[in-house]
Amino acid sequence: MEAGDGGVDRVVDSKDLQQQSKAFDKLTDRVEDRQLDSSRAQSAMASIAASAEAEKNAMRLREKELAAVKINAADVDIIANELELDKKVAERTLREHKGDAVAAIRSLLH
Repeated sequence: MEAGDGGVDRVVDSKDLQQQSKAFDKLTDRVEDRQLDSSRAQSAMASIAASAEAEKNAMRLREKELAAVKINAADVDIIANELELDKKVAERTLREHKGDAVAAIRSLLH
């Protein structure tokens, strides 16, 4: 009977292998369905690059606007000395507040 039992094991093993094979095929089909095609990836990368470029342009425009603001050098010195800040930080904050020293100091203290 051992020979008969071995044959049953082989039949069961082949059924298991077939089920495993089918399960594996289903798994790989889903993976292939989810892969991005190159055109979608390229369009996504182009969108990211365009967004980064737009952000850089906005930053450049903001820096130009801040550079155009007239500030008093004495205000920069007072803010830097009294709040123990770097002069660049004091100047930037003063420019962001359109030269209003009081508003700049308030923003630095809060």
